[in-house]
Amino acid sequence: MALTGERTVPGVAEENYWFRRHEVVYRDLLDRLADRFAGADVLEAGCGEGYGADLIADVARGVIGLDYDEYAVAHVRARYPRVDMRHGNLAELPLPDESVDIVVNFQVIEHLWDQGQFVAECRRVLRPGGLLLMSTPNRITFTPDSDTPVNPFHTRELNAAELTELLTDAGLRVDALYGVYHGARLREIDARHGGSIIDAQITRALSDAPWPADLLADIASITIEDFDIEQDIEQDSRPIDDSLDLVAIAVRP
Repeated sequence: MALTGERTVPGVAEENYWFRRHEVVYRDLLDRLADRFAGADVLEAGCGEGYGADLIADVARGVIGLDYDEYAVAHVRARYPRVDMRHGNLAELPLPDESVDIVVNFQVIEHLWDQGQFVAECRRVLRPGGLLLMSTPNRITFTPDSDTPVNPFHTRELNAAELTELLTDAGLRVDALYGVYHGARLREIDARHGGSIIDAQITRALSDAPWPADLLADIASITIEDFDIEQDIEQDSRPIDDSLDLVAIAVRP
């Protein structure tokens, strides 16, 4: 699948940092909530390239993938046959009421114009006690000091309080809120590249010059082990407002 800047894809060296930053959330929650995923009916709303839906298919009873992009739908159907891939609008989920146990929505809510409508739709299709799992860039660190997202594909970014309010206003209970942070090795990589591997990548992506070999080697070496996921009520955890991405576990009562 071609890179457009709107989604991340696996297997591209220059994209590996962003891919691993997304992948770690799938891996962490699949492990953290293993008993809930086992035998569950799962919807991934906005599944993009489809690698995450395929990971979920390792443990769930069934996985429905949904995306508005027809190109993504065709790609997922061809590459990940275990995923029941469908085309549809996230503002009007094409599923019956109370039809799934888990809705997964990672790095998508910031792309939507009517975020409240989408979350209400997630509540509608969830069975009582079902989970909405959501991740999104933390506005405070992703686009600091501006209400206009730096990413042109984003409509509205959220901080921790705004994400919590969005979920609770739709009648969901937020059971946990986590942050994604750079671990020790990524902080060393940050230091090697002017203090921020993110800024170094953005600068290079906006240039026509080739990627420096040392920068590309560091990016290609990153794994999910280089990220930490912490809950800020835990002992010695970092403040949620310092996180790179927010990860929420919400329950339909």
